[in-house]
Amino acid sequence: MKTNFTISIILGILMLFQNAKAQDIFSPSEKRLSIRATSINDKMAIDGVLEEEAWSRADSLSDFIQIEPNQGRASENKTTVKLLFDKEFLYIGVNCFDKLGRGGIRVPDLKRDFDWRAHDTFAVCIDGFSDNRNSMSFVTNPYGAQKDYLSFDAVLFDSDWNGLWKVRTSITEEGWFAEFQIPWKSIRYAKGSGETQSWGINFLRLRRASNEISAWSPYPRSFSFNRMEYSGELIEIQPPTPSTNIQVNPYSLVSANRQMANNKFSDFDARYKLGGDVKWAINSNAIVDLTVNTDFAQADADVQVNNVSRFSVLFPEKRQFFLENASLFGPGLMADGNTSGKMQILPFFSRRIGLAQEGRPMPVDGGVRLVNRSLKQNFGLMAVRQRSYDTLPSANFAVGRYSKNLGKQNRLGAIATMKSTTGSHTNLTGGFDGFLRLGNSNSLNFMALQSINDNGTGKGFGGYSQYYYTSNSITAWWTESIVTKDFTTEMGFLSRTDIIGTNPGAVANLRGKYIPFKRFIRSLQPGVSTGWYHQASSKILLERELKLTPFWLEMQHGGFFGFDWSSQHQNLITSFIPLGVSIDPGQYDFQRYSFTAGSDPSRKVSYSLKYEFGEYYDGKLKTSDAALSIIPIPHISLKASISRNQFESVGINSDSRDVILYTLQGRLALNPRIQLVGLYQKTSQNGLDSYNARFAWEYRPLSYIYLVLNSRETLGDDYVSQTEQQGIFKVSYLKQF
Repeated sequence: MKTNFTISIILGILMLFQNAKAQDIFSPSEKRLSIRATSINDKMAIDGVLEEEAWSRADSLSDFIQIEPNQGRASENKTTVKLLFDKEFLYIGVNCFDKLGRGGIRVPDLKRDFDWRAHDTFAVCIDGFSDNRNSMSFVTNPYGAQKDYLSFDAVLFDSDWNGLWKVRTSITEEGWFAEFQIPWKSIRYAKGSGETQSWGINFLRLRRASNEISAWSPYPRSFSFNRMEYSGELIEIQPPTPSTNIQVNPYSLVSANRQMANNKFSDFDARYKLGGDVKWAINSNAIVDLTVNTDFAQADADVQVNNVSRFSVLFPEKRQFFLENASLFGPGLMADGNTSGKMQILPFFSRRIGLAQEGRPMPVDGGVRLVNRSLKQNFGLMAVRQRSYDTLPSANFAVGRYSKNLGKQNRLGAIATMKSTTGSHTNLTGGFDGFLRLGNSNSLNFMALQSINDNGTGKGFGGYSQYYYTSNSITAWWTESIVTKDFTTEMGFLSRTDIIGTNPGAVANLRGKYIPFKRFIRSLQPGVSTGWYHQASSKILLERELKLTPFWLEMQHGGFFGFDWSSQHQNLITSFIPLGVSIDPGQYDFQRYSFTAGSDPSRKVSYSLKYEFGEYYDGKLKTSDAALSIIPIPHISLKASISRNQFESVGINSDSRDVILYTLQGRLALNPRIQLVGLYQKTSQNGLDSYNARFAWEYRPLSYIYLVLNSRETLGDDYVSQTEQQGIFKVSYLKQF
């Protein structure tokens, strides 16, 4: 497929929809909506009932406007919000009326940091500095599950930040109530001496039964809820002067480990461990985190995947110490299958610390992190010491990050990383990056990196630039990236090396007159994406892909259905071995097709399906991914999935094999604070299986009791399976001073 032909398709889509202005982007209102919080001295019982007399004295707001599906219309279900405050807390009282009463409420599970688009949801975002750049969001569902995150320019998100706050809810025949209690110490705001302030604030509600999103202060539907220039104002608020704000979180742990050898388990090896974390908010801008004898026993287990592509798979970070403020330390290019193609360039990837190959934990002696965020600049420093283990040497890790805010929503920054391995070498990576918001719909971001080892090796360059356009009717992008042959970032992640990538594309969002059966179909989203990948050292073409999506249907209830066609050219210069199938070097041209479908994820029974088929190098491959979720009540959820790859006459030996990965996940929750979760996986490729079970009781806010059971089978050097089993009992306690 010629380059000019592909570009013509993309430009054609842009020209076709550039004049589609109906319900398109609008500018923020010059006169912002406002709400006043009422000062009280009353004692408040946080129970989700809102029966205290203080609530009757509070001002209220109720005129929510639809974001989806009909931007600009009044919400079809009333929502009222009231705000109170005293010397310690900000209180938010919410009544989400529902025409169907209890029958209209949808809640699939009670886990923390839930997928808000699958639940009935209420959210508040607060801009305590009134800079229209940064916000803190506090989110709940009708059963009181909590979700919170930080947003920076509505581009960077710390979705795994856990603030110290409380919410309780109740459900009635009218709908559901929520009562938030947020300590002043959990909110970042401008330093003062108790004087009156005005903050940016907005409220969002998702009514899942009708898949309607509404907000108090409206914003364009293609934008994020956290675009704070569209928010309203919380006026005449009087927070106290920020004071000493220290969180101490010690833990104690006992573990028992055993291994199987010659079909016989060894005796249990009992181990004891003490450690903890300290968080000191020096002021509204600066936070210091200390960790000693760090433990991550409570982190979710990784879910295995069967990878048949030529690029590495990035497993997400799940350990709390590294998740907080991850957005500051984590600039880079992330692959999403479209805007970045198959390229990932991350100068810092925290899973390089404390984890060996296959996700095996490594002992961490301790670490320190300093983060400072202000209106003008942001900077952070982190250093961690990893202890030696078995045959692996100890190592020291360090990362430094600085970014400068320019104008309303522009940013320039720099980053440097270092990994020093005892008895070996030191790897250094450094560079600069930037983000430019070119009007409401256009943005540009870029990064340039250099690496080198102290022994003179590993000297190389990596970087990217990306233009991005978004409106209600179309999304378009153009990404250029490069990683030279010797570029080495031992604290980062690269999906591939010695590569130059070019990835343009566009997706339309058709509504209104373009859509038949509007009762069932919300939007039609045809699109095109493409990628060219050349070897950086030789400039030869290694891979070319054109992907067309002639139709992708977003249904009114939240389900979807789509079809993709892709044409690929692969130039293998070395052997490629996906799932044990060896493919010779050479030139391969083939086409593949895929169907994707999914149902409303808030239903008691929901599913997702993807079936991909067609040619695959010198043979054929059918890939089936199916998942079924059963949620009889929000307290119980089960999810089973199967990933199957059927090779037909592929590779050197014309292999025809069937590789299946089975996954079973379950959750039993007495309430959002007492839960038992489990994960079981088995693959047919080698017959190995693994399971993880974790009981967690949050007996007070962010203080936990954990009981964890792990079992995993691996193949040793002699290809004989080995079994490792572990039991962990852990208690942590958080105290805020």
